[in-house]
Amino acid sequence: MSQAIPKRMMEDIRFHSDIVQVISAYMPLQRNGANFKALCPFHKEKTPSFHVNTQRQSFHCFGCGKGGDVFSFIMEHECVDFMSAVRMLAERAGMRIELEEDDAAGVNKQLLYTIHAEVAALYRQALGERTSAEHARRYMQERDLTGDTVDTFNIGYAPDRWDAVLQWSERKGYSCEVMEQSGLILRRDKEGGRHDFYDRFRDRLMFPICDEQGRVIGFSGRTMEKDAKGAKYVNSPETPLFKKSRVLYALDKARRAMVDRREALVCEGQIDVIRCHQAGFNYAVASQGTAFTEDHVRIIKRYADSICLCFDSDKAGQDATIRTAMLFLDAGLAVRVATLPPGEDPDSFIRKQHAEAFSKRLECAESIVAFQINVLEQRGEKLRSQVGAMRAARAVLETIRHTPNAVQRANLIQEAAERLRLPPNALQDDLRNLMARHSRPPAEPETPAGPPVEPEAPLEEKTLCHYLFHAFEEPTMAQEVREFLPLDLISHTRCRTIAACALDAATTGDNVIDALRQKHQDDAALIQLAAAIEDMPNTMIGREFKRQDAVRDLILMLWRKKLERDRAALPADTDRERAQLTHHLHHLKKWEDGHAIIQIIMSTH
Repeated sequence: MSQAIPKRMMEDIRFHSDIVQVISAYMPLQRNGANFKALCPFHKEKTPSFHVNTQRQSFHCFGCGKGGDVFSFIMEHECVDFMSAVRMLAERAGMRIELEEDDAAGVNKQLLYTIHAEVAALYRQALGERTSAEHARRYMQERDLTGDTVDTFNIGYAPDRWDAVLQWSERKGYSCEVMEQSGLILRRDKEGGRHDFYDRFRDRLMFPICDEQGRVIGFSGRTMEKDAKGAKYVNSPETPLFKKSRVLYALDKARRAMVDRREALVCEGQIDVIRCHQAGFNYAVASQGTAFTEDHVRIIKRYADSICLCFDSDKAGQDATIRTAMLFLDAGLAVRVATLPPGEDPDSFIRKQHAEAFSKRLECAESIVAFQINVLEQRGEKLRSQVGAMRAARAVLETIRHTPNAVQRANLIQEAAERLRLPPNALQDDLRNLMARHSRPPAEPETPAGPPVEPEAPLEEKTLCHYLFHAFEEPTMAQEVREFLPLDLISHTRCRTIAACALDAATTGDNVIDALRQKHQDDAALIQLAAAIEDMPNTMIGREFKRQDAVRDLILMLWRKKLERDRAALPADTDRERAQLTHHLHHLKKWEDGHAIIQIIMSTH
């Protein structure tokens, strides 16, 4: 569901989010005259090239090229989309605004966020203070979970009662219907009054589940009994906030580390993830009570381009590793697998062998092909026999076919050939046949992966866009661009989009980058280019210009380039047309003559 943010709301958030104060909360800034500078947080450097302009309320790094306004900084640093950045800045400024639209069923999402946060605090207080939670506290000590870890993950305890949350909600004035919608209480089969509802979670250790912004959206309750008759974990049901196929446990705590490492450590369960974070492996995440999905993969791909899988070492864990690896290969990510001794998971291994031993396991993580061959061998496949090698080759090629990356395919083929003692070209031929049967194109190393990259924007087009950012201040300048410059003369696609948006903003008074985000929120390269253009100095070819004079010169330049292309494309025997174009080019040097020539050209087309 698309969301349009009112202009006044955006300006209020921007006004209350001074860029120096916001950035200073993440990193130290050094005063540099009227502005500030620092080491760039987005790439490694020894000399500060990251500059913050207080007047423009913008930042720009002259090393890596990243730049923009306060929203852009939050998006880059927190690795979130535009809407999430708006929410985070609004919360930072103490502004109570609802950015989610209620759906047709009348869901009040903001109320559900509030309820979940308050219930998480209720469970946390119960774990720390209730006498009846003594066995839960003892369980935490036995599992070597420190107080800091309990605080970081906001772990709590659901009292062994059928109505603890129910009575709490009654005191708070929340209706049973809303509490049922939150998934925290259930309705009995019979009809009737309030006593037809009861708590979903009872006598369980409670792990709040958060979205990427750290908001509680659900819970996972773990039993503390070793031989429990019921399920070990009970999770929140699907609710307007909680969609388990789109939620990764601890992503809000891991995403910054994932970006820094460009890798995600993927585990199976919450305790595994918590143990990893406590041991210093703070880039660990897990799915939430379900197998990995394409949505999970897409989320992780926003933060990392490499995955290290560390699942349980039993047969189910091995099978899950291979299935999950195929999903990540489909998305073009590199996949490694860290193996643990039989009967161990990350939680138990770290507790017994400590963080250093686990770190070595991660460093020695093998490719998915090596892992799969090892598993086949462990399960009795005789790889040295012809039949065994053929069966193993078929299984491994079924995995390799999932990657769209030709280089990755070639590396995995080479590794499989060495392990199975088969010729690489034989495996390559079988892979082509297999991919053809699955209606996928054969591996062609020379075929570029992904869409073609648009060339660098010409300086004159970027400069024109820079001045158009101020078009709302000079209506005459904007009018002349509309009258004398058809936008198809701007060759660079993204520059053309930026120019069109800036001209629209000249009429509406909107912020250009905000407007671009609303219309092109999936084009991160467009937003980054617009931010860099906005931050360009007000100079062109080394001289200071008045904006209107500069724009007029740029209009003339773009027309001259067009006419020069037209003249070069003329056949040799078209002397009259060539002379006409030469005449126009001669008069397209000064605005006094040039604008009249442009009108003549446009009137004849």
